[in-house]
Amino acid sequence: MTEHALPRHAAFPTSRLEDADGEGLNPTANRTMGEIITARFSRRDLLRGALATTAIAATLGPVALLSAGDAKAEGPASRFDFTEVEAGVDETHHVASGYDADVLLRWGDPLFADSSAFDPRNQTPEAQARQFGYNNDYVGFIPLNGSSEHGLLVVNHEYTNEHLMFPGIVSLSEKADEKNPEKKIPILAIKDADRTRVDIEMAAHGGTVVEIRKVEGKWQVVRDGALNRRITAGTEMELTGPAAGHLRLQTAADPSGRRVFGTINNCAGGVTPWGTYIMAEENIHGYFTGKLPEGHREAANYKRMGIPEGTYQWGRFHERFDVSKAPNEPNRFGWVVEVDVMDPNSVPKKRTALGRFKHEGAESIVSKDGRVVFYLGDDERFDYVYKFVTKDRFVEGDRAANMRLLDEGTLFVAKFGEDGTMEWLPLVQGQGKLTAENGFETQADVLIETRRAADLLGATPMDRPEDVEPNATNGRVYVMLTNNTRRKEEQVDAANPRAKNAFGHIIEIHEEGGDFAAAKGRWEVLLKCGDPSVAEVGATFSSETTKNGWFGMPDNCSVDTEGRLWVSTDGNSPKGTGRTDGLWAVETEGAARGTSKLFFRVPVGAEMCGPLLLPDMQTAFVAVQHPGDGGEDWEGFGRLSYYEDLSTRWPDFQPDMPTRPSVVAITRQGGGRIA
Repeated sequence: MTEHALPRHAAFPTSRLEDADGEGLNPTANRTMGEIITARFSRRDLLRGALATTAIAATLGPVALLSAGDAKAEGPASRFDFTEVEAGVDETHHVASGYDADVLLRWGDPLFADSSAFDPRNQTPEAQARQFGYNNDYVGFIPLNGSSEHGLLVVNHEYTNEHLMFPGIVSLSEKADEKNPEKKIPILAIKDADRTRVDIEMAAHGGTVVEIRKVEGKWQVVRDGALNRRITAGTEMELTGPAAGHLRLQTAADPSGRRVFGTINNCAGGVTPWGTYIMAEENIHGYFTGKLPEGHREAANYKRMGIPEGTYQWGRFHERFDVSKAPNEPNRFGWVVEVDVMDPNSVPKKRTALGRFKHEGAESIVSKDGRVVFYLGDDERFDYVYKFVTKDRFVEGDRAANMRLLDEGTLFVAKFGEDGTMEWLPLVQGQGKLTAENGFETQADVLIETRRAADLLGATPMDRPEDVEPNATNGRVYVMLTNNTRRKEEQVDAANPRAKNAFGHIIEIHEEGGDFAAAKGRWEVLLKCGDPSVAEVGATFSSETTKNGWFGMPDNCSVDTEGRLWVSTDGNSPKGTGRTDGLWAVETEGAARGTSKLFFRVPVGAEMCGPLLLPDMQTAFVAVQHPGDGGEDWEGFGRLSYYEDLSTRWPDFQPDMPTRPSVVAITRQGGGRIA
């Protein structure tokens, strides 16, 4: 039987800093965020760890980030009231003292009355399609009957880890170290997949809708819930909006260009004001194999998206994932999907008006005039931040009308200025360079090739934009920028971002007039992440932040009902930061601004996803993704981790059970509000 080397998730989010993002596919010379920040702030002030307050006062006033010394001197502590977790690495999770962290849903848990019990050594595609999927990422909650203790939990299942999921497929081998050929590096090799294994993986993708209820202070799954549903890589979906039916979305299997099967690599997501579930398709490139026919019109388009990469072997058994046989199929992925959770038989809709790229989330908020604004990140080095503004207004109580909002509106891309101002550039066919002469004959072309359209408008390349979250309490928007380890040395001075920026940063946007639908705004660096005790890292956490409170690689975030920011991370590791990923409470206001506290940490090898604070502030849901994916850098294990030899068997810790991605419900012991 043939084998292939484990790709270590080169195409997907991972806990490994060296391959945590793609190669960087933006070919433009648009000024990067690093160059803009460098030009904006003086070297002297940044070396002192503070922003250039005189320059900022002229443009931003009170928005300016306080220096660590100022935060210490003015005294007020963070609004987050809990005893901090100690940062570190081990095989299990940890939560702040006085809180319970209960595993609510695990990979393979039955979701329906007729679901099979989880049997990892005898898994089938049919069983997986009726069980909780793999690698839970986004977590959302839609209340039933207005209750904070009874509702639908919606969860994305981003991707699969073969070496952690399947027994008997891994063998160990070695390769020469590129820097030191005499040194051998151990690697995992995986047996080529068969049709059953591929179909199990496809069934483990997608999303879950499941009814949950709080009983005597503890959350429980309602296994026979009438609205329970699994969405997979084989679920029938409808393409809607300006690109639906376009020639470039038509295939031999679907000449209409409106009917597509499945959704893949659903990372972050959202819940709309009218109570639907948003799934965002991110790293779609790894699922496609083959070679386009010579001279095919999609060649440049696919190159900009990194297609095909062929991490998965699906194309061997499903021709639609082989671009030589279905050359238009990749254009049918990379969209935002809307699901009507109140009808378990509804057809999910891929809303093309929100553009096609590597979507990281789609969080929304109602603007001053009633239009709905969705904030979107494109998770790749040197790609962009977007927002979509609906044409029509949200109507409270008119669900039927609101269900049509995502098919008409304007997609914008962000351009950040040196002076702290920014503008949102409309991606509209016929405007600026988005003309037929440049290959954009219709609005459908603009949306299918959103990245190239944004390139031509001169948008600002960012360091992996991930979650983008609006804050209804203070009117600001937070942009998580995870890292960019391919930033060149010649771009570096004392300013952010940094060469080989392994730790990322957080941008804060203030929309003009406090209007989320505004075409202009201002921006500020909220945090440069990393270890503040290492001077060359240049982190800007407040001096009130302890050795446990700093973090690197911000990824997902959540704003609670008090307007406080919670940040989860992807990439902290024994070797990179001496800690696992986790959930940090980050202060954004007043003298405590820039103070961060560790609330929850994950097991070795895991990534922290979610998070979600319920409106009553009495529950926090978090998603622990790919636990056990690694262990060679942790002294407690010291070798590669795979099904038969795992660095952790969290959460069951049973010898006959593999490690299982899970959703955890965090509540305060004795009840009460969190933090």
